[in-house]
Amino acid sequence: MESPDLVAARDAALEAVVSVVLVEQPYRVAGRRSPAPAHQLDTAWTSVLAQLREDALADLPVMCGGRSSGARVACRTAAEVGAAAVLCLAFPVHPPGRGDDPTKSRLSELDAVTVPTLVVQGERDPFGIPPEGPNRTVVLVPGTHSLRSTAAIGAAVSDWLGSGVLALDKVP
Repeated sequence: MESPDLVAARDAALEAVVSVVLVEQPYRVAGRRSPAPAHQLDTAWTSVLAQLREDALADLPVMCGGRSSGARVACRTAAEVGAAAVLCLAFPVHPPGRGDDPTKSRLSELDAVTVPTLVVQGERDPFGIPPEGPNRTVVLVPGTHSLRSTAAIGAAVSDWLGSGVLALDKVP
């Protein structure tokens, strides 16, 4: 949760007067470096979000998001959790070196999202660069999958939020 790109996105959201809740992925809490299977990550995320919606996020529009594997979780669960928007940092379109193998593409997860989506991607990301799509804005920033260009990330998130994606002018 301390990665520079997440911090930059969080700070941009806070500056736009958007409440932010950061959630550590369960495999990271357990001290593992490799993600759990997708269904486990999705189940954990939907459970956490359900609890937050019963309390801290009650009656608020929710924008889901994450970095890399977390971005995939946000996309896969967006419809189920009723996300108003999705923010993806470094969405891994395919494993490195596998861009020419359509069976390895994860683009369908991103394509399934029907709400406004921002993808902030390193211009040299070995995990690929997704195309623009319906309701999807892709902003390329200097760098790779690590997204260290915090000023560019913050500007992309600020601009997107400022465009009214969450109808911020109507939120008390």
